[in-house]
Amino acid sequence: MLVLSRRSHESIRIGDTIVVTVLEVRGDHVRLGIDAPHDIEVHRQEVYEAIQSANVSAASPAPAAVAAAASTLRQLMGTNAADPAAAATPDAESESEG
Repeated sequence: MLVLSRRSHESIRIGDTIVVTVLEVRGDHVRLGIDAPHDIEVHRQEVYEAIQSANVSAASPAPAAVAAAASTLRQLMGTNAADPAAAATPDAESESEG
């Protein structure tokens, strides 16, 4: 971790496009201004962690939802769904009829 000391109205640069400026220091509070391109997301740490948690939750369906979807697919596919090999192997008679 790089540790820098800056006074009010002094800045640091991150790469060519991001500027962080100390706007105000009052007691143990520091106000920062961050100038970054629109395609770079800037969040407070707690907001970032909440977004990540929400993304993980959205990408992880509940086991009951997965079971319900699997049951529906089995019903739609008929009896061959219980035997994946039978569902993947074409019926020899239907090939010769075509």
